[in-house]
Formats: sequence, structure tokens, C-alpha cells
Amino acid sequence: MTEKIATRQAYGEALLELGSQYNDLVVLDADLSGSTGTGKFAKQYPERFFNMGIAEQNMISTAAGFAAVGKIPFASSFAMFATGRAWEQVRNSVAHNNFNVKIAATHAGISLGEDGASHQIIEDLAIMSVIPKMSVFVPADATETKAMMKALMQYEGPAYIRLGRPAVPVLFEANTFNFEIGKAQIIKEGHDITIIAIGFMVHKALEAAEELAKQNIKAEIINLSTIKPLDEKTILQSVQKTGCVMVAEEHNKIAGVNQMIAGCLAQKTEKFYPLEVVAIEDRFGQSGTLEALIQEYGLTTAQIIEKALKAYQRKLK
Repeated sequence: MTEKIATRQAYGEALLELGSQYNDLVVLDADLSGSTGTGKFAKQYPERFFNMGIAEQNMISTAAGFAAVGKIPFASSFAMFATGRAWEQVRNSVAHNNFNVKIAATHAGISLGEDGASHQIIEDLAIMSVIPKMSVFVPADATETKAMMKALMQYEGPAYIRLGRPAVPVLFEANTFNFEIGKAQIIKEGHDITIIAIGFMVHKALEAAEELAKQNIKAEIINLSTIKPLDEKTILQSVQKTGCVMVAEEHNKIAGVNQMIAGCLAQKTEKFYPLEVVAIEDRFGQSGTLEALIQEYGLTTAQIIEKALKAYQRKLK
């Protein structure tokens, strides 16, 4: 059985590992260290951990202050509050000054589950990507989360890392996995359709590819863990090879990754490539179990297969 680990858990473990290597690493949290995974760092390095209370605006402003004096701050809260409540501070205090603040936000998307619509953010990738100078990341599993954290310690500039609540399959081997900022990863090669997925949708895309192969359709799977900057070269090469594309994301369909891909194809190519999408159809979240919400919002392997077949059939017409 495939091991499952939440990306928020891997984030907390990565902080603990990096804390011994980087004395300038400081961690801020909005009274959610037990949920965000920062609690282990707080216990090991109490002098470098700051519980800002339920005050995300202050947390982000304080993180900007730390960055201004040469520290490397990671600021964490639920994604709804880190991006929604504190957006002005993210924009004006962090990004406008190009400060080296890493915003690692957990419990993103509807996979948060029973906490419901008030805590489930499905707009965060859009509102963070639109901020100038802000880089945006979504790891697919625990291995990638840790590799991403190591890379971000060497990266100078503001960054947003979207992390999830539920345990998700570990897809990549720690000893062989290589993460590169700004680089999309082709994790399964194919020639009939390109499936681009983010976050926990990556393992569903791989499941879909296995079923499509039974119909003699070879899907190429791209793990798009860097949303901004977008790896246009890899995307274009893949789609031009396969002739059609399907995007799977746990985010609002409007202003989501699918529209970034569509814009890239429209601007960079002369040919039309059919594009289909599995995403949240402009709805708020609601309370429910993870599996119930995945079914309700159509973020299933079966839906990926259906949309992939539709894109493939459109290509053949």
C-alpha cells in the first residue's frame, strides 16, 4: 500500500531539518502551530519561533520586518487567512519591497473538509499569482514539499507555498527526486494527450493515465508544482507533441491554472489545441468529508478520465 503523508506534515519536518542548518531561519505562526506543522520547530528552536496570535496581518508585517534585517522568515497559517485576511500586507509590505518572505499556507482547497466554506479557499492561487514579484508553488507530495523547502532557502524573494490538510500518496523517492524552481516535471511520458495536474490531483492524474492506457491512450503527465513562474517551454513542447491537453486543479476554474495554460497556448502557438478542465466550477466550498467533497466537486479520477477522453476525441475531429 502506498504511504500517505500530508504536505503540511512534511513542511513541519522540513523546517526542523533546516533549522539546524540555517541560523537565520525564523518561523511565525498565527496560533495554529499544531495544525500547520510548525510546532516541532517551535519546540526545538523556541527563540526563533513567534506565535503572533490570531492576527495574520501582524504576522505578515512582522515577517517583512525580519526579512528587512536579513532573516529568512517562514510565515504560516491556514491558506484562507494567510492570503485572504492578510492580502494587503502580502502585497504592500512583502511583495512591493521584494522581501525574502516565504508564506507557507496550509489547509488549502476543499480538501480541508469539515471546516466548511469559511475556511476552504479555492481562490488563493489566483490572488497570489497576480501579485508582482510573488512566486507560487504547490507540491504534489511530502517528498516534493521537503525538496521545495530546501530550494526556497536558496531562493531570494517572496514566495507562496500551498499545502494541504489530508494525507496524500507519496509519489516520489526522496533519494532520486529533484526539484527545480520554475521547472515543470514530466513524470509519465505519453504521446496522445497531456494531463497537467497540481497538488493532490497529481496522483489522481497518474491513476487516470493507467486507465486510459487500457484504452490504448498514452497520457503524458506533468506535475506543475511551480505555478509562477510558469514553465511555458515544457508545457508547449508537451502539448505540441500530444495535440491536446487536460488540466486538473483543486481551485476555482475561473482564473485558475487552466486559464494560465490556455493563455500560454493562445499566445505562443498558431495551432488550436483542445483543452479540457477538471476544477471547481465557481462555487464556494462546504462542510463534508474529504471523499464526499471530492465527489461533490468532481475532483475524481473518473472525471479526469472523462475530460481527457473528451479532449482526445476533439483532437481527432
